Amino acid sequence: MIESTGYQSGFANEFATEAVAGALPIGRNSPQKVAHGLYAEQVSGTAFTAPRRENRRSWLYRIRPAAMHGAFAPFAQPRFHNDFNAGPVSPDQLRWSPLPMPADAVDFVDGLFTMAGNGSAESQHGVGIHLYAANRDMDGRYFYDADGELLVVPQQGRLHIETELGVLDVEPQEIALIPRGIRFRVALPDGESRGYVCENFGALVRLPDLGPIGSNGLANPRDFLTPTAAYEDREGDFELIAKFQGHLWRATIGHSPLDVVAWHGNYAPCKYDLRHFNTIGSISFDHPDPSIFTVLTSPSDTPGTANLDFVVFPPRWLVAQDTFRPPWFHRNIASEFMGLVTGVYDAKAEGFAPGGASLHNSMTGHGPDAATFEKASNADLSKPDVIKDTMAFMFETRAVIRPTQQAIDAAHRQRDYQACWAGLKKGFVPPR
Repeated sequence: MIESTGYQSGFANEFATEAVAGALPIGRNSPQKVAHGLYAEQVSGTAFTAPRRENRRSWLYRIRPAAMHGAFAPFAQPRFHNDFNAGPVSPDQLRWSPLPMPADAVDFVDGLFTMAGNGSAESQHGVGIHLYAANRDMDGRYFYDADGELLVVPQQGRLHIETELGVLDVEPQEIALIPRGIRFRVALPDGESRGYVCENFGALVRLPDLGPIGSNGLANPRDFLTPTAAYEDREGDFELIAKFQGHLWRATIGHSPLDVVAWHGNYAPCKYDLRHFNTIGSISFDHPDPSIFTVLTSPSDTPGTANLDFVVFPPRWLVAQDTFRPPWFHRNIASEFMGLVTGVYDAKAEGFAPGGASLHNSMTGHGPDAATFEKASNADLSKPDVIKDTMAFMFETRAVIRPTQQAIDAAHRQRDYQACWAGLKKGFVPPR
């Protein structure tokens, strides 16, 4: 097992790191002969001719090239796919309890369960939204996703993610971002782990512009940690699982593909602690829009709309006066898939449990349940309210999020979700 050797700070900056002194060439990317008998290989996450400020690529200096493996054959993991129903999508509000832990030994790849999505890898826009529940390490198995980058949100149990470019140790309330095509393996230090994965088919995620907020606030670039080089020189009978154009494939491989001894560039995995998010809010009245909680965004081809926004609702103070302080009743042009890492979400009194999820599609009405509405409507607003010990998040997209059939049929779907609004009373009294 590769052990973590440290991190570098910053998001999408140019990094240089080596696990063996002298492995990085000086002044050249691809010298005629690389030091220590290594191979030079470039991995590009954007087009070669993308503007420099948007260009993502890294040079890897590795023991064997990534081309060395057996032929791929179809691989069956029927719960993990991009089959977002082609038929009608119900406008119903949908909610699920946490994905049950498996009874048998299941690793990260086999533990993935596709919930919903839109677009496709072929069209290069949209997202796939998955849950995972696993209880064993990936042993002799490596995985990469050629369709999109992976945003991993653990909810229970730590993840030890060994990648080609180094190691990410990620715990609940942290996230990991694994670039498209980067090979990795997941170990579970706590024996069981559960969480969420967003697969981004569109433009690479980036930090949102701050606009009138100014130069500081929300997620800071220096808090995104990229691993230093760490390699595995190991031979054996292993398998390489690939996701390509919505399907899974398997190839034999006689060595560990996590054999990068040194690398430099800006296309690399990273992690971020959501507890470092600098929350912006109202200190007078009413609510700013929830876009002020955006951690990362994947822009679309239409300015002002996103292929994906990753939004977080962390601990914070509520002080607005003469204001209904929880999230208000609303209908959006965008579609929202929500998850809860820990604690209680301030718009729901019960039913929305850590590890659970909800889906409110475009123009579907939603908001606080009856108990939350009653409590907030009668709260003493002369005092601030501190929301603590919570971490909720949202995958928001401009397109309708289409639930999969297995998510609709799942035993852990809450078929009585709409009942949470049934207790809202008619309070209108017209003047005489």
